[in-house]
Amino acid sequence: MAEQGNQTATAVTRTDFPALKLRSRGKVRDIYEVDGRILLVATDRISAFDVVLPNGIPNKGKVLTGLSRFWFEYMERIVPNHVIATDVERYPRAAAAYLDTLRDRSMLVKKAEPYPVECVVRGYLAGSAVKEYRQNQSVCGIKLPAGLRESEKLPEPIFTPATKAETGHDINITRKEMANRIGEEKTKLLIEKSLAIFNAASAYALSRGLILSDTKFEFGEYDGQTILIDELLTPDSSRYWLAGTYEVGKPQTNFDKQYVRDYLETLDWDKTPPGPALPPDVVARTEEKYKQAYKLITGKDLQ
Repeated sequence: MAEQGNQTATAVTRTDFPALKLRSRGKVRDIYEVDGRILLVATDRISAFDVVLPNGIPNKGKVLTGLSRFWFEYMERIVPNHVIATDVERYPRAAAAYLDTLRDRSMLVKKAEPYPVECVVRGYLAGSAVKEYRQNQSVCGIKLPAGLRESEKLPEPIFTPATKAETGHDINITRKEMANRIGEEKTKLLIEKSLAIFNAASAYALSRGLILSDTKFEFGEYDGQTILIDELLTPDSSRYWLAGTYEVGKPQTNFDKQYVRDYLETLDWDKTPPGPALPPDVVARTEEKYKQAYKLITGKDLQ
């Protein structure tokens, strides 16, 4: 498959499609333009501490694509999205030579203009929010009740926008700063839609034995309409916990790359490129976590 994608073992860590226009490569996605539309290809690359690691996680890109497809369809009643097709047989003729690589790990989407903000919704006190809360009794400037413990459910979900960073961590901003960037009307709309999606996803996830702790959304504009873009409610953009083992007052087991981070913390590595290769057992365990998240959410095994 040299002409379609370079693979390490069974992990697709890079795609090369000469007949298509490459727009950019992100930490996970290779983004192409074809016939005025965008082709999002989810590779199996994995990053930790903002460093892309040399070996990927087999099937990770398929999990991300499958879950995004599921959630985009589920949330259409709340907000339209950018998906045109996920069936490779419906892709433009220019992509025909690459369908084996594209199958199940790509989406043909509208060429929307992204809003320059990340729409983050938090339902629980977790991650970086724990440290800020202990210092200021607030999260991203939003005052919270006293006495909350790590992993505790917030009185109600909170919206905490951030700037989109090409490299490094996103930077939290205030609602006012968000309005200065995209306008007050669009800010209100994105907050309303983000909270509605989060609440719907939380209820569904709980019915599947999962707690949705927090997530981030991206929106864009297409033909004058605000639509959901990028990925949606995947383990890479969201923090999921098993409801059956949930316990307030301590960190929870996540369905994301936390297993990889925990392994890397045991190494003598300064968290700058190049990153260390992951051993087979860490790769296998991480792949299993992604597949487990897919099955719990969709009710199906990853094909």
